[in-house]
Amino acid sequence: MTRRNGRTVRDLRRGNRAEVLRRLYFDGPMSRFELGPVTELSSGSISNVVAELVADGLVEEAGSVDSDGGRPRTLLRVAPASGHMIGVDVGETRIRVELFDLTLTELARTERPLEHQRYDVEGIVGHIRDGVSEVLGAADISPERLLGVGVGVPGIVARTPDLGAVVHGQTIGWDAVPFESLLRSTCQLPDSVPFLIDNGAKTLGQAEMWFGAGRGAHSAVVVLFGSGVGACLVTEEAGSGRAVEWGHLTVRVRGRRCRCGALGCLEAYAGAEALLERWREQGGRPPKDADEETSLTALLAAAYPPDGTGADPGALAVLEETAEYLGAGLSDLINLFQPERILIGGWAGLQLGSRFLPAVRRHATSYALRYPAERVSIDLGRLGPDAVTVGAAILPLADFFARGGRRAEPAHEGRPPAWQTAMKERAPR
Repeated sequence: MTRRNGRTVRDLRRGNRAEVLRRLYFDGPMSRFELGPVTELSSGSISNVVAELVADGLVEEAGSVDSDGGRPRTLLRVAPASGHMIGVDVGETRIRVELFDLTLTELARTERPLEHQRYDVEGIVGHIRDGVSEVLGAADISPERLLGVGVGVPGIVARTPDLGAVVHGQTIGWDAVPFESLLRSTCQLPDSVPFLIDNGAKTLGQAEMWFGAGRGAHSAVVVLFGSGVGACLVTEEAGSGRAVEWGHLTVRVRGRRCRCGALGCLEAYAGAEALLERWREQGGRPPKDADEETSLTALLAAAYPPDGTGADPGALAVLEETAEYLGAGLSDLINLFQPERILIGGWAGLQLGSRFLPAVRRHATSYALRYPAERVSIDLGRLGPDAVTVGAAILPLADFFARGGRRAEPAHEGRPPAWQTAMKERAPR
C-alpha cells in the first residue's frame, strides 16, 4: 500500500521504529508516556512500536518511576546485548580493532602496529581479518550476531555498484583499492554482516558529534591531526558529515613537497610526519628506529623539558611555526563554513594537547574574518585515541537505526530479485 507522498506503510513503520530506537538510545531510559511527545507519535503507535521492539529483543524494561497519582510508569531502554558492532581504525601507525555492544560499550580490542611497508594493502587486510577474529573470540560472540563492521581509512572513499567501497589514498599510495570487496573475500563473515567504510576524519567527526565535544552543535568542523591532517564538516546540509581534504589546502605557493606530490600543502607543514622531518632539518634527533608517536613525544620533551631548562630552540621554533600553519588552515575553515565549533582530535592532536591549543587559537582568529572568528570555539575532542574506532562502529549502528532496527539482508551476488525473475517468466516469447 502506497500513500500519497510515495511512502508505503512499511516505510512509515520503519521510520516509527527508527525514531523510537533513537530516542531511547540517546535520551533513555524513558516511559511510553514520555516517548509520545518527543517522537510526535500517537499513544497507539507508541504501544505497537514498543511491543514490536520488545518482541525483537531490541528494547527491554529498565525499572519504573512514580507517576502523578497513577500507577508507576515502566521505563524502557535499548537492550545492550541485542546487537554488536566492530569498529576498525586503519591509522597511519597502527590498526585498531574494537568490538562493541549496541550501547557502544567496549567488549574487546586489539592493536597491530604498522611498521615496514605499513601501507601494504594485503598486510592491512590481513591485520583486520585477524583482529576481527580475535575480538569475536575474546568476547565469545558469534559472527552472525554482528550488525556490521565499520572501517575508518585514510583517503577518499568512493562507492561503486560492483566493488562496493573503493579507496583513493594518494598520500599512502592507494590507487582505487577495492577495499570492501577485499575485506569481504578475506574476513569470511556471513553475507548478512555489512562492511561500511568511510574516511577516518569522518568517523572521528561522527563520534564527536554523537558522544563527544560536538554534541548539541548545529555545525562543526572536526580535525583529525595524525601523521597527516584531515577534517570532517558537519552541518545541517551535510547531515552525518562530509570528509574534506583540508590537509591538501595550499598554504604556501611553491612550498614544501607534500606526500600527495603537490607543493605547499598544509599537511607538508602541519602533519606529524612533516613536523618531525622539519625538526630533523633543525638538527633535532628523534629516537632511532622509533615510531612517530614516540618521536613526537621526544620532540615535545625537547621543546618543553620537565625541569624547564635547556629547551631545544629548533624544536620550539618548529612547534611555533606548526601552530601558525594550523591556525591559518583553521581560519580558512572558519571563513568558508562559519562553524559553531572546531574540534581537534587524532593521536598527534591529543599529544600536543592543551599546551599547543592557545597558540593555534590565536593564529586562527588573527587570520580569519572577525565576525565568524568571534562566534567559533576551538577545543580538543573529548573521546581520546579511540574516537575513530568508535566512529567506525557508529557506521553500522546508524545503518541499523535507519532500517528501523532490522538487520541487513544478505547479499546475493549475481542473483536477480524474485520480482525480476517472475517478470521474465511472464514475458511473451
